[in-house]
Amino acid sequence: MPRPKLSRFELQLMEQLWKLGAASVREIQELLPQTDRPAYTTVQTMIYRLEEKGAVRRVKKIGNAHIFEPAITRKSAYRRLIDDVLSLFGGTARPLMAHLVDSGKLTLADVREVEQALAKKEKGA
Repeated sequence: MPRPKLSRFELQLMEQLWKLGAASVREIQELLPQTDRPAYTTVQTMIYRLEEKGAVRRVKKIGNAHIFEPAITRKSAYRRLIDDVLSLFGGTARPLMAHLVDSGKLTLADVREVEQALAKKEKGA
């Protein structure tokens, strides 16, 4: 099954589920920042949409509350997001890397970590 494309708000809801492991809509909603917290019904609708996309699944029902758990990993969701961003640049990371360097968001320590990861990958290939 392909990784679902998630909106910013859907990712925010998934972050809560990844933290909790399994939760009701109410538990997810209450963990969102109190300023500008969406209504319960808004969160409920979005969780149901995440279920339709295959990102979450219902695992049980307690009273009237359904309990949901993530059906995808954080890593999988982030990979999809990063792949989507890279596709905007023709699949190459160079423009993105240049921006990260120019903005100061990519440090020399980050580059060294990436170099080590690439060296490990090259040895394994």
